[in-house]
Amino acid sequence: MVLKAFFPTCCASADSGLLVGRWVPEQSSAVVLAVVHFPFIPIQVKELLAQVQQASQVGVTVLGTWCHRRQEPEESLGHFLEGLGAIFSHKPWFQLCRERGSKSWSCKATHWQGPTSHAASGEDQVMLIFYDQRKVLLSQLHPPAVLPDRQAGDTTASAGGLAAVFDTVARSEALFQSDRFDEGPVRLSHWQSEGVEASILVELAKWAAGPVCLLLACLLSLVSAASACRVFKLWPLSFIWSKLSTCEQLRHRLEQLTLIFSTRKAKNPAQLMRKANMLVSVLLDVALGLMLLSWLHRKDLIGQLADALIPVADHVAEELQHLLQWLMGAPAGLKMNRALDQVLGRFFLYHIHLWISYIHLMSPFIERILWHVGLSACLGLTVALSILSDIIALLTFHIYCFYVYGARLYCLKIHGLSSLWRLFRGKKWNVLRQRVDSCSYDLDQLFIGTLLFTILVFLLPTTALYYLVFTLLRLLVVTVQGLIHLLVDLINSLPLYSLGLRLCRPYRLAAGVKFRVLEHETGRPLRLLMQVSIACILPCSSKGLREPG
Repeated sequence: MVLKAFFPTCCASADSGLLVGRWVPEQSSAVVLAVVHFPFIPIQVKELLAQVQQASQVGVTVLGTWCHRRQEPEESLGHFLEGLGAIFSHKPWFQLCRERGSKSWSCKATHWQGPTSHAASGEDQVMLIFYDQRKVLLSQLHPPAVLPDRQAGDTTASAGGLAAVFDTVARSEALFQSDRFDEGPVRLSHWQSEGVEASILVELAKWAAGPVCLLLACLLSLVSAASACRVFKLWPLSFIWSKLSTCEQLRHRLEQLTLIFSTRKAKNPAQLMRKANMLVSVLLDVALGLMLLSWLHRKDLIGQLADALIPVADHVAEELQHLLQWLMGAPAGLKMNRALDQVLGRFFLYHIHLWISYIHLMSPFIERILWHVGLSACLGLTVALSILSDIIALLTFHIYCFYVYGARLYCLKIHGLSSLWRLFRGKKWNVLRQRVDSCSYDLDQLFIGTLLFTILVFLLPTTALYYLVFTLLRLLVVTVQGLIHLLVDLINSLPLYSLGLRLCRPYRLAAGVKFRVLEHETGRPLRLLMQVSIACILPCSSKGLREPG
């Protein structure tokens, strides 16, 4: 008879001991979950298995012995391993052995009739199946709740046995969690045993995370309550807070930290993944901000920027003055209204003069302001970029004023032309009914309306040209700010933790095993489809089996 033994690859280099797992009699297969090492007391092993069975509702038992002959084989160890079959009576009794200094394995299964009647014991062939216990457990592979009764035959049997393997590993998490840095009376080897040293730091971090998160959550709640005060909701402050990108980013950062340091447990994996993505995003943001601050401090770029800001502002003001002088002449050969052109040009030139005077007045404080802005990078690169966006908005405030003036003047003329055009056609706008109705006008009204319509039509090209030029300048500034905001949103919303899992450990993102039955038109089942994580399947006899890879 051929028996199947599912052996975890993480136990291939473990010390000699007992094989602990589950026996599936319907499929003649054994699922090895861990290896119990010497020295141990049999009653302690039985108590541990009883606790695991009560917690997971899985029939965990001792399946056999595991012998790893790293040194010269000892006769006493071999006789002791053979004698354990009488203490932990299980049929069949598996005996797996890895040869000394070789990758060759030997495995056999015996049916003991008694502790002294070795001749009466039967021996079966074993098919050894290596599987990755870590991937199977963390992928949360589960079998179907109920298999259809009409499935029969070898196909159903093999599929059901494979489903039982994944069900056993998934439900035996209590056995794996027993290996902490404070080891108990029974020492085990399984997928978590390789990280025992790291588990010390993990457990200490878990113990310290609770009080730290509680303290930070209280501080963040106080900050949130202070920001929600009515004083900050008054008109000037509320208007400024809604226009500044820095305030929006600080509010978003406060929400992120509140969610990260919340003491509430995640209800589902989606919330846990969202919190992990947010934590990694904040850490990356702060790391990039510190790198930027270090670079600015090492290169002394803040002083260089402060020294270069005034010449750049003068150059920009000079270019704007040249542009306005070009518009006040005959731009591109266009015939402009000279009086309106001169008035608008001088009006905007006066604004440029006020702006450059303001910049020269603030020149002694520019370096100190830039230094404090650089220190804000400690809160994250996104905060520094938001402050940079606000600085660009303040430095180009005169361009925004030009755009607003030109847009308002252009809109007034368009509305005036539309109203006078309706008057010219004998129509009017009915405010009560919100529609255009017919109307009879006097001769004087028609004459004055036609005269004003003609004047506005001839003044429209001059106004439209100024509006077009300042709209393009404003569009250039908005494009630069939009790129900065796009980078800020990318850092805030990029799921870095999920992408890292996808690249390094994609099995952590698996949704589980799905079973479905394909049928012919007659209703007979074809096969049972499953997604599995098996390293390799190797049949063997009692000797000569080699390790995978």
